[in-house]
Amino acid sequence: MPSKRASQADIAEKLGVSVSTVSRALANEIGISDAVRRDVQRVARMLGYKSKHVPAVGSLDKRAVAMVPLNGAIGSLASFYHGIVEGMRSQAAEAGIVLDVRLVNEDHVTLDFVQRHMAKSGAGGLVLAGIDPDDTLVQWALDADISLVLANGVDPQMRLSSVAPANFYGAYMATQHLLDAGHRKIVHYTFRHRHTILQRRRGFEAAMAAMPDAMGTVVISNENSGKELLSGLLSGKYDATAVFCWNDSVAVSMVDALLGQDSPLPKNFSLMGFDDLPIAGMASPRLSTVRVDREAIGRGVVRLLSQQMDGERAVQHLEIGLTLVEGETVHRIE
Repeated sequence: MPSKRASQADIAEKLGVSVSTVSRALANEIGISDAVRRDVQRVARMLGYKSKHVPAVGSLDKRAVAMVPLNGAIGSLASFYHGIVEGMRSQAAEAGIVLDVRLVNEDHVTLDFVQRHMAKSGAGGLVLAGIDPDDTLVQWALDADISLVLANGVDPQMRLSSVAPANFYGAYMATQHLLDAGHRKIVHYTFRHRHTILQRRRGFEAAMAAMPDAMGTVVISNENSGKELLSGLLSGKYDATAVFCWNDSVAVSMVDALLGQDSPLPKNFSLMGFDDLPIAGMASPRLSTVRVDREAIGRGVVRLLSQQMDGERAVQHLEIGLTLVEGETVHRIE
């Protein structure tokens, strides 16, 4: 038997509203809020309801704004965010999404700022790349039924969908690489700010805890500058044979001081980075690190965004797998 065609009553039952409300929302009559109208059209598309007022999924003019931090885009993480943006643009073209990429000052990303930019673009979707929204912005997105996805971020309260590197497991992998080379006294130099970076610290600590005779030391950059860390390492303050830095830019800045010909440290002293930015390949010796597929992050973000704009409401957290780049800065201790 052919399946029953969806009716307005089915839509009403799904949403818990009256059939009259559904009818008026589909007809775009006055007196129906934008939020209710969007919900009705969303459920109508999900149920396959046929009406001239409900465009088919895929035929909608989907528009989204992607906000990328200016400091990250032009600073040491420029290649990181460039890869994410390229992945987003590629996937948006496939999904039929008009993506408006904006470089923004992260400190200016307030609710009013976002609302003005989205109104100007006529967008119903929003991507925040490396920007952690405050509770006011999150609540507005939820109340206004705005599709919001975080790129290279995560919402610990699971209110928003997100795509990020598998930071915990990548850091575990990096630390294990040092442990496998015989290192047992390792310093992890990290940054106390974002949840994504905290996951890298947790991965380091978990790997060290799994090795009974290993001793890990965590140094926070917010409290100890790179110059202070170098001074402590070169003077033997930390009694360490290896350093694992939270990103490549920081690690590369230490290569010459720690591993150069004039370094007072043993020849098997080792250095590990994270991200596999182009600068890691330019370093001499080539930095050992963990590769993040930035374009895969961008593609994943737009896939989740497209699903949300088509009516998907489940919060999803997608982690992109990482790969070890052995490089030349990890040396074996016999």
